[in-house]
Amino acid sequence: MTTSLLEDLLQETRHRLGAGLDALTLERAVAGIFFTGVELSNGCCGLAATPIKEIPAAVCCSSSLGALPSPGKLRGRPAADVLEDLAPGTGPMRRAMAIATLNALIETLWQRDGAPRDAQVSGGDAAQALALRPGERVVLVGAFAPYMRAFRKEGRHYRVLEMDPATLRADELPHYAPASAAPQIIPWADVLISTATTLTNDSLDALLSHARPGTRIAIVGPTAPLLPDPYRARGIQVVGGTRARQAGPLLDLLAEGASGYHLFEKSVDRVNLVLD
Repeated sequence: MTTSLLEDLLQETRHRLGAGLDALTLERAVAGIFFTGVELSNGCCGLAATPIKEIPAAVCCSSSLGALPSPGKLRGRPAADVLEDLAPGTGPMRRAMAIATLNALIETLWQRDGAPRDAQVSGGDAAQALALRPGERVVLVGAFAPYMRAFRKEGRHYRVLEMDPATLRADELPHYAPASAAPQIIPWADVLISTATTLTNDSLDALLSHARPGTRIAIVGPTAPLLPDPYRARGIQVVGGTRARQAGPLLDLLAEGASGYHLFEKSVDRVNLVLD
């Protein structure tokens, strides 16, 4: 692939919206502790995980100033301008806001055109949509606590690639591998389940390049844009993202520090695209 997954998602969104993109602006933006959310002028909402650990010198306001996406100047900003922060090398907070904006634009497409006709659409957890088979070895990119609990109960062989080992419990650490070990760990997998925050830190395409042919792949989390074709072109079988029920109440919750436990199946529906 000569372009990244995020670039392809952006280009398809721009193409499908056409001139309609130019009329859309940001109505509200919230950089919450766990999730960043955007409401567009048409009422559509999108989310992305807040990359709080990746903000340089997060304890120092002056050092972090350039990492933040123009507080006080976002309302009324053209959505097309915000998308420019999807470019490689952009700081993680600015990129997260841009991905949330991209997801709000994709929600615009869902509301205009309906669900994608070339994918099976289901609710609930993405791992259920992936339908793991007995004996399949799994590599998780990101410490998904519910998945690790389920895998322990099943006695499943799994590894966890994670940048911060402190996010794992003591009984999970035997399965841990540092993110730098991805070239050695990912080829071991029959199934690769990656957090969609790898789009924010621009690591997803490199991770996918290490997967063996035939590896079943899922990209999961509220950051995941719900457009099937760019994923299908890379051999990804399941995309697990989210759709907001109402922008206002959801963004109010984010402003109060809500996590996924406060949102899923309440203000946010989990939506899976199962690709052939």
